[in-house]
Amino acid sequence: MNAHRFPRRLLAALLSSLLITAPNGQAQSATTTPNLPTLGDASREDLSPVMEQRLGEEIMNDIRRDRDYLDDPPIIEYLNNLGQTLVAARPGARGDANYSYFFFVVRDPMLNAFALPGGNIGVHSSLLLAAQTESELASVLSHEIGHVAQRHIARQIGAQKTDALIPLAAMILAALASKASSDAAIGVFMGGQGLAIQRQLNFSRDAEREADRVGFQIMGEAGYDVSGMVGFFQRLQQTTRNYSDIVPAWLQTHPLTTERIADIQARIRETPFRPRVDGTDFFLVRSRARVLQDESEKGLAESKAFFQTQTEAPGRQQVAAGQYGLSMVAMRQHDYAGAQQWLDKARATLDKAPTAGAFSSPMPRGQTDTELAFLSLEIKLAQEDNPKVIAAAVKEAEAAHARYPLSRGLAWQYADAMIKGGKSDEAALFLRDQLQMYRSEPELYDFLAQAYSKQGKIALQHIALAESYVLQGGTMAALDQLGLARKAPDATYYDQSVIDGRERELQAKRREMLGDKKKDKDKD
Repeated sequence: MNAHRFPRRLLAALLSSLLITAPNGQAQSATTTPNLPTLGDASREDLSPVMEQRLGEEIMNDIRRDRDYLDDPPIIEYLNNLGQTLVAARPGARGDANYSYFFFVVRDPMLNAFALPGGNIGVHSSLLLAAQTESELASVLSHEIGHVAQRHIARQIGAQKTDALIPLAAMILAALASKASSDAAIGVFMGGQGLAIQRQLNFSRDAEREADRVGFQIMGEAGYDVSGMVGFFQRLQQTTRNYSDIVPAWLQTHPLTTERIADIQARIRETPFRPRVDGTDFFLVRSRARVLQDESEKGLAESKAFFQTQTEAPGRQQVAAGQYGLSMVAMRQHDYAGAQQWLDKARATLDKAPTAGAFSSPMPRGQTDTELAFLSLEIKLAQEDNPKVIAAAVKEAEAAHARYPLSRGLAWQYADAMIKGGKSDEAALFLRDQLQMYRSEPELYDFLAQAYSKQGKIALQHIALAESYVLQGGTMAALDQLGLARKAPDATYYDQSVIDGRERELQAKRREMLGDKKKDKDKD
């Protein structure tokens, strides 16, 4: 079986066995670096850059549809700004495959991060909250960028043979079973082939060391405090100890953390110390993640208690982050007046001039203003039954977008405000202009469909929804929308021509997908 024809579920199992560092796995994947272990000839892997990119896109389509995908614009923008800064600091990090890195967050209580084919890098929400400094978070992202830059995933998948699939599946089942019973985990695992698994682990351990060293170089070149890598590894090591009773040592797909810490500590001693002050946006994003990680009544109550304690901590960043978090909690509880009051307090805290004492530290703002603007608009747009508030939101969103035109979240909020404010014509015009520059954003098509619906343009509404579904990997759903567009009473001759052409493209794509699946089935 060719590597790129693996059934996706088995590939998901393989990728799970490559997740970064934490109790249940390691993350892998990207150019060569002097004095690093040789993991094989990258030119000989079966998984080509084109197939790697395609596989990455398919996996991301699945992830984006998962309810635990944290689709929050400020968090995504912050993480990608940080990630792209790290990528830019490493010439050649995009490699011959020209990876388009994308960083995202998923809700998960485990401390973990992972790299997927094609340069997609995920971070668990608990890891984002556990990082005490921006340098610690940067160390995790740099490690994952190292995996991508060294093409660890592509080389791992390319090296797989059919007989390796059974033990890989057994490894994943064992990791899942270990949550309920250590005996069950061992029983499931023993059904696999230990020798093949050991070969996998040896590769993973070498890959982890390589990613550590590349990541160390990346974060140093980007100006972050390299000691953050050691601090975070030590917390991961402590977490791993909590699972040592149920996960056998030979099942752990990462090398001993003590070895990795010692290696990084030796490198730190040879590196000049460069202090770095964290931006306020780091603290605000963590407040957002804490609220969004658990929006149940109990979760919001726990977050509220945490933020109330945080507002009493020393330092403006901590106080402002606590106030910002309380604003988010109040909004989720539909207390919009309280949400606005807490947001105003956060702004006032950040605007205070440094004085002796708790608020004396410097205050780099980074993208803080966009996060404050986003939450302010969130509060207003949640009150869509109040025309006066929505009218104010339209003006505020227009000003925010003009000030921060590159913020995708603020652009979407501007469109949303215009639609809710009865300005569907202006919204449609704005969205069509945006789509000239950002064709790969399903959110723009979703808002455009809403604008068309308000205008009574039914055919165009369904065509826009079809494009949104295409971008999210829903080919059949897109074809259904095109069918509805064809039957719409207002469909023009031009609309019918657009529908015909798009249907032909999507049907060809569907036949290709079905052909791939049939080949996979025949090979199995």
